Amino acid sequence: MNHGICALSAVPVRAEPTDRAELVTELLFGECYTVLQTQGNWLRIETAADTYLGWIDFKQHRPVSDTYFQAWCAQDHPRVLDVVQVVSSATTRQPITLGCRLPFFDGMTLKMGDDNVLFYNGTATNLAHSSQPERQLALLRKMGQQFRQAPYVWGGKNLFGIDCSGLMQTLFGLIGIQLPRDAKQQIALGEPVDFVTQAKAGDLAFFDNADGAIVHVGVVQDDGMILHASGEVRLDPLDHHGIFNRERQKYSHKLRLIKRLL
Repeated sequence: MNHGICALSAVPVRAEPTDRAELVTELLFGECYTVLQTQGNWLRIETAADTYLGWIDFKQHRPVSDTYFQAWCAQDHPRVLDVVQVVSSATTRQPITLGCRLPFFDGMTLKMGDDNVLFYNGTATNLAHSSQPERQLALLRKMGQQFRQAPYVWGGKNLFGIDCSGLMQTLFGLIGIQLPRDAKQQIALGEPVDFVTQAKAGDLAFFDNADGAIVHVGVVQDDGMILHASGEVRLDPLDHHGIFNRERQKYSHKLRLIKRLL
């Protein structure tokens, strides 16, 4: 099979092989995938981290060897903690954003293929701390604030356009927890919290529509608040009814279930 890596800050992944198709997710810098099919100028891919399917433009494909791909899949990789940073070589400078992976990062360099070495001198996650709940929660709180006012974009996963489940996946990825891509998949993880009054910071809250389908997710904060992406990444009150929008003086989302991962 052919494999690739996202070498741009973000690459759109679409539902169909056309630029007019729905954006279903994004590849962020440093994220690997497998090419399943070619159709004209489009490649049907499966993302390595969350097995999501979609189409990318062949011009944004960066191939990697099977050896590199298998090594990438076998380990976790540090993530960018700066809002915007740069990776560089002697001839290139590539902007990257908060949450992007740094494959095989050694504190100075990263590898974007067998022979492609880039330099990075920004801040990054320390995976040695990823299993310590206090550090995880502290980083989750801090990085959540960095996403405040990021615009909502269906299928987006980056600071300049993100959806509700993409926000959760990116934030939890920063603390070493790989979530599935969609809210309806994420709800399968963790342990249920019976009452909203028992919810703790770091819990995931899920919301449904009139048909009972899970359509929204956010992360519980301190003092009965929730961080979520709705129009923008925002902080709103959460109670047993759901999310209350103070500006509109009405509930925007109906609570279905709270799950604890930490």
